[in-house]
Amino acid sequence: MSRKFDNVMPGIVLLAATVFPFSLAGAQAVSLQEQLAAQYKLVKMGSDTSGYSVVDAGTLLAIQKGGVLGVPYGDQNVPATRYEGGTIHGPSGLALMGRKSIMGKFGKEQTTHLFVVGDKVYPMKIDVNLAKDSVTLGIVACDTCNKTDPPTYNKAQVVFQFPKGSLANASAGQVEDTIGQVLSISSDDAQQGQGGQQQGGDQGGQQPQQAADQAQPQQAEQPQAEPQSIEKGMTTDQVEAAMGKPEKKVTLGTKQIYVYKDLKVTFLNGKVSDVQ
Repeated sequence: MSRKFDNVMPGIVLLAATVFPFSLAGAQAVSLQEQLAAQYKLVKMGSDTSGYSVVDAGTLLAIQKGGVLGVPYGDQNVPATRYEGGTIHGPSGLALMGRKSIMGKFGKEQTTHLFVVGDKVYPMKIDVNLAKDSVTLGIVACDTCNKTDPPTYNKAQVVFQFPKGSLANASAGQVEDTIGQVLSISSDDAQQGQGGQQQGGDQGGQQPQQAADQAQPQQAEQPQAEPQSIEKGMTTDQVEAAMGKPEKKVTLGTKQIYVYKDLKVTFLNGKVSDVQ
């Protein structure tokens, strides 16, 4: 019995040593992936006989650094633009030549597009790779925002390369700060929901303006509300009482994240531990 047990134990130890790190890394990747997914809502695209269109808009992002290379939405081969050490690195010449060769086999011309600073895009996918210390964001142009006519829906993928071994220990906030150096959340994103109401008011002619003029004295008489505050140690009920229901909730064991439009509240064991 003892000999058999001694023969089996090394195999168990070897199996644990080889499999467990990968399982742990996978769990960490899912954790970071979920937190980023809570921050960046992905766009939903559709198509019909007239072409491609946005079915459900995602989080609106603004390009902060030029040099991100895009291709038409229908292309399968999307060259990667890499961001490392504060610098944009476009696809290599060999990658572009390979793409040109592939497109030529299908009888298509090679078409590319360089996004410029200020262009608006939506996130299409988020991929966290702890083994390679990289986070890849797939993006597609918001042609209505960019006033592109006819629409092209150019897409691209940006690979954010982190120093070796650092991504496993990085917080979601740190990763989002790095992403924001190239793709920041646009201030127009918060205004999109209000735009329809503002435009709809114009249909009433002068009545909305008259109503606003009548409401001004009443508003002036009302005391200004105290700003809501969140303090460390507050419970989830206290935060909801102060801020209302969050747009999204992410639960990771004893850790929970409430995502509001302009901030994120992290709870540990049901109490506030961090606010971003």
